[in-house]
Amino acid sequence: MTVQHDQAETVGPETVDATAPARARRRGAFLSRYALIGVWALLIVVYSILMPTTFMTTSTVQAILGSQSALLLLALAALSTFVAGEFDLSFASVMGMSATLVPVLTALHGVPIVLSCLIAMATALACGLLNVLFVVVLEVPSLIVTLGTASLYLGLAQLVASSTIVSISHEAFSDLALHRVLGMPLSFYYGLGACLVFAYVLAYTPLGRHVIFVGANRDVARLAGIDVARIRAGSYLVASALAGLAGIVLVASVGGFDPVGSSVYLLPSLAAVFLGTAVVLPGQFNPVGTFVGIYFLATGIIGLQLLGFSGWVQDVFYGGGLVLAVSVAAVVRRRVAVS
Repeated sequence: MTVQHDQAETVGPETVDATAPARARRRGAFLSRYALIGVWALLIVVYSILMPTTFMTTSTVQAILGSQSALLLLALAALSTFVAGEFDLSFASVMGMSATLVPVLTALHGVPIVLSCLIAMATALACGLLNVLFVVVLEVPSLIVTLGTASLYLGLAQLVASSTIVSISHEAFSDLALHRVLGMPLSFYYGLGACLVFAYVLAYTPLGRHVIFVGANRDVARLAGIDVARIRAGSYLVASALAGLAGIVLVASVGGFDPVGSSVYLLPSLAAVFLGTAVVLPGQFNPVGTFVGIYFLATGIIGLQLLGFSGWVQDVFYGGGLVLAVSVAAVVRRRVAVS
């Protein structure tokens, strides 16, 4: 009579569990997907212990969740090019152009706020078209083009605003971002909604699959009949549209914008996007991971500021976060490739 063992086999006096390697792989996959969320939770616990009366309060939670909407939209702008295998350094300057135009047109030239926002969005799309012309049509390396256009858009924003900070006071416009629903400003839900829509398109639509395919291997995608040029051009236009929307949300939230300040949004956006490759879909750029990355970084910075650290901590945290994020992304990609 033969006895079959489903889960284990006997080798001499020892019993070897045949499912151990599979369980180890599952544990490794789980850790690679959700380790950053665990670190985020640990960070919250540590801050709560160190500052029990100041950190775990409603005002602090609202400050963390409600102050990052423009940055989240900007990170999604960066993500839209990365996921298609492109690289864009101009998205922060596009946001700056949009955020500069709205108060300048309305406060200085009397243009209705709705028309100002439409002009800002049209200008953002024009910036994206310029990137498309050089990168997709003329095949100039994207790093060179977007580095140059980033400086160009920054200079144009300063020209439009005469290198001064222009403020706007428009209650209805501000309410579009600051009106609270369930304790959170409306701007929070804009960012959340954009993430969910982005994630749905990538995961469940043919367009999303084509974008991912192009990002993975442009030549193979072209042989498969995908219009690679159109996907690449679309990624830059979506990036510019999201950046323009981020600028409008930012102005509605704070009431003005410094035209030279757009560069400070570049590092946080990139850090969040690369941190996001260690969440949910290891080794892949994804909107849910970017969402987690944004609020992980915000939690760390606000907690350190509450501990009494000065303004320098923001640059240090974002810079270190970017280096760590890129390193984690490289390690995760290698592990995914090996497995």
